[in-house]
Amino acid sequence: MESYQLVENVAFTVTFVVYIISAVLFLVHVSGITKKLERVAMLITLIGFLFHTVAMVVRTLGAGRLPFSNQYEFALSFGWGIVLSFLVLHKMYKFSSIGAFVMPLGILVMGYASLQSRAVRPLMPALQSHWLTFHVGTAILSYGAFALACGIAVIYIIDSKRTSEKRILKDPEISDILSYRVIVFGLLMLTIVIISGAIWAQKAWSRYWAWDPKETWSLITWIIYAIYLHLRLRRNWRGKAAAWFAIIGFISVLFTFVGVNILLPSIHSYAT
Repeated sequence: MESYQLVENVAFTVTFVVYIISAVLFLVHVSGITKKLERVAMLITLIGFLFHTVAMVVRTLGAGRLPFSNQYEFALSFGWGIVLSFLVLHKMYKFSSIGAFVMPLGILVMGYASLQSRAVRPLMPALQSHWLTFHVGTAILSYGAFALACGIAVIYIIDSKRTSEKRILKDPEISDILSYRVIVFGLLMLTIVIISGAIWAQKAWSRYWAWDPKETWSLITWIIYAIYLHLRLRRNWRGKAAAWFAIIGFISVLFTFVGVNILLPSIHSYAT
């Protein structure tokens, strides 16, 4: 166990440092100081993601389960989901500049993980279920997508105040469409999270819903993004208002993840 923890700690530390370097390079790149750092920043991000994956695999081997059961493990996985979302988007559209606004979010989550206990504890009976993997796994994909949408929305707001020569993405419409597409995916995953959580709760506690703070804020987050999609599809809602909605939605995600555990008593308090 100690050997696993040592490797995990080293991989985590390297990941954290490399992500910081990556974020700085992306910020220098989009600032216009130099445009030659794009490939270097992407390469460093990939290296950090590799070490991040190693940390997760070693945690899985050391704990004998996927790293989904407490605040440290979920933050570790959440950060991984954020960077994965960025890498997938870059693979599809080649918009590396988005890294300047997404990588800091990954660093923020990893910083939160670094403050949590890394002790490996046995799972409580309610967590000893295959639903844990499905429920938390989809939450990681959902939260990672919402973080990506938030970063893209920030780009839209910045670009809307600049001339075309100084914009991060030349056409603000690109940011608007990308954010929309990512939110659609994130909301789909969050819907699965809520439904799977309800089914799991019925099996574990004989009720689908108890208005627990974590459940309630997950629902609030879902409603925020559902309103966003409704307004966009029904009233062609775009622009700054939509971008701010994407940012507010991610703030709700962060409160659901961090704020509820710190401020509100919850039956999810085992995830600490």
